[in-house]
Amino acid sequence: MKKILEVLEYSDTEIRFNTDLDFTKQPQSVLELVPKMMMAMSATLFGKTEINVFAVIRALAVSDLALSNNREELLVNLDLTSEAHGVAFRETIDIMVNAGKAVKIAPGASASPNLS
Repeated sequence: MKKILEVLEYSDTEIRFNTDLDFTKQPQSVLELVPKMMMAMSATLFGKTEINVFAVIRALAVSDLALSNNREELLVNLDLTSEAHGVAFRETIDIMVNAGKAVKIAPGASASPNLS
């Protein structure tokens, strides 16, 4: 097991971040995380958990953008990369649904007990 990202709030003025990953050695390996994370996020986050986890992820993204020296360039890169991954992911899910190996659950919905 690897710690991908840990964010802990110790007090109103202290938040600490930690990870077991080291992208300085293999910068491209971060791209390998994207499809894994997309699958995990789409398959395990439902209802209140989904809302809360995505809210924190978006707060991290906004903080990253606010601190960025090249915000516009980063936004363009994020837009292009996320669009390409999204298209590929939706095509994969459609193939899996058509093969009877997956079901689609609407965002914010609760998972059926037999899916959790």
